[in-house]
Amino acid sequence: MGATRRRALLRFAAYGGVAGAAYGWFGVKWARTSLSGRIGAAGGAGSGDGQSTDSARRGPAPSASQLATDDVSAPGATPAGRVLRVGPEHEITSLARAAAVARDGDTILITPGDYRGDVAVWEQPRLTLRAEGGAVRVIADGKSAEGKGNWVVRGDAVLIEGVEFIGSRVPHRNGAGIRFERGRLTLRRCRFLDNEMGLLTSNDAEARLIVESCAFIGNGRDDGHNHNLYVGTIDRLSVTASYFARARIGHLLKSRARESVITYNRLSDEPGGRASYELEFPNGGRVLAMGNLIAQEASTENPAIVSYAAEGYRWPDNKLFAVHNTVANRGEGPSVFVKVHGSAASGLVANNLWCGPGNLELPPSVRERDNAHPWPFEFRDADRFDYRLLPIAAMLRSVDALGEEAGFGLVPRAQYVHPLALQPFTAGRSLVAGALQS
Repeated sequence: MGATRRRALLRFAAYGGVAGAAYGWFGVKWARTSLSGRIGAAGGAGSGDGQSTDSARRGPAPSASQLATDDVSAPGATPAGRVLRVGPEHEITSLARAAAVARDGDTILITPGDYRGDVAVWEQPRLTLRAEGGAVRVIADGKSAEGKGNWVVRGDAVLIEGVEFIGSRVPHRNGAGIRFERGRLTLRRCRFLDNEMGLLTSNDAEARLIVESCAFIGNGRDDGHNHNLYVGTIDRLSVTASYFARARIGHLLKSRARESVITYNRLSDEPGGRASYELEFPNGGRVLAMGNLIAQEASTENPAIVSYAAEGYRWPDNKLFAVHNTVANRGEGPSVFVKVHGSAASGLVANNLWCGPGNLELPPSVRERDNAHPWPFEFRDADRFDYRLLPIAAMLRSVDALGEEAGFGLVPRAQYVHPLALQPFTAGRSLVAGALQS
């Protein structure tokens, strides 16, 4: 039986017969209490969050790079150069010194600890920079590399793993945890905290940035011009299994890239956050936003949540595909879940869940289908950001798979699990609207 016919039958049963009574207030309350042991409160781990990692239930998950929708091989995976160790007990005691002596293809293993004022410029290609066995915190302490940020990266095919970038401030008021200027850069399991700009790229038309399982929290300035992640007019951005929260006035993620692929992430401003847009593509371009939990707080100063082409169209190919996202307005006032400016874009907005008051602003060239606006009681615990549907609600919100369009695969293969993890899906499984399938 097809998903369309199955939905029709379920809705008839739910709202027209005995199942309708079960799906009413008393039925849902019974489901929440009686079934809680089986479906799990999903809570516990991590900052009071309702959706947390349960590896015993789901089995080992592949890495973000295995499931990322990206056509670029991860750089630095098979370095051919030397292995250099950095830390107080090694011959190379500072990151700045390591940057000065590194050669093409080197792997730099960094001893865990705080590296205060140890700013650096990395220009060599094919470098791997990796925290070895614990947290490496690069804390600005009033210093900056070239007046730009904690690290400046302009070597091609650079991989950075497990490093935290904290507290960058510069005279131009755009101090970044990392200033990425050219080449290809891959980030894995990195954190950007309390910088004027979490990560800022150049406008190099050939640059590519890949972000996997990273956190961008509390970056920006109170003037609203800075963002958690700000990507210029580069060739391509890919972000997977990452977490964006509490930007200061600016946006959680802003990308001017020719192509932006944003899959299986959590962008939630959360109580106390003052972010403007959660997701912005101010110059259009090719965009795939799939499998993301996107939540805006009542304290926002901008009611739009996802914005496209607010500053006009720069690129010759402008397509927006926003599919299988859960987009929540957590305030009481109206919002715009997805706002597309102008009429030059085409694309599809489908199989999403809209939560809270709001609407869409789309031109006729951007199609809209099979989106749903569920009641709050259909979720397991929306107050704690657990936007998984209750079992009965999931049956009512089943959708058909979308296939492929314009070179983008539109069928989700995983879902984000907080913090910074992925849960893979079995091929061919039935799907529900929204980012969270189970």
